[in-house]
Amino acid sequence: MAWKRHFEHTVKTSRRSEFLDITGTVEHDIAESGVNEGICIVFVPHTTAGVTINENADPDVRTDMASFLERLVPKDPAFLHSEGNSDSHIKTTLTGPSLTLIVSGGKPVLGTWQAIYFAEFDGPRSRQYLVKVVEG
Repeated sequence: MAWKRHFEHTVKTSRRSEFLDITGTVEHDIAESGVNEGICIVFVPHTTAGVTINENADPDVRTDMASFLERLVPKDPAFLHSEGNSDSHIKTTLTGPSLTLIVSGGKPVLGTWQAIYFAEFDGPRSRQYLVKVVEG
């Protein structure tokens, strides 16, 4: 497998919890890499933000995901972590910091209704994510 250079991106989040659609940027990076067949890795180098794939047809799905995670892991002053964002760390563990996508025909293989989302859990902030495309 040949490694292509990686792409670095910055996103500015506007709320404590939100899901930003980064599908177009990832598609652009794959095209820019010149890889036709291989894999694409999307990585978020933060402990309170992650990345996930879910539906892109109805924006209410993103709202539902954020709302459910807030109910599942509420911001709780009983957590021991002194920064007060333990819930954000737990939510990031649930979504994960990275994704691996199949690249075929120079595009990510996604289902009809799927999109790639940057998942913010401790915003608003300026955040980074990296995209690496591997030929093979």
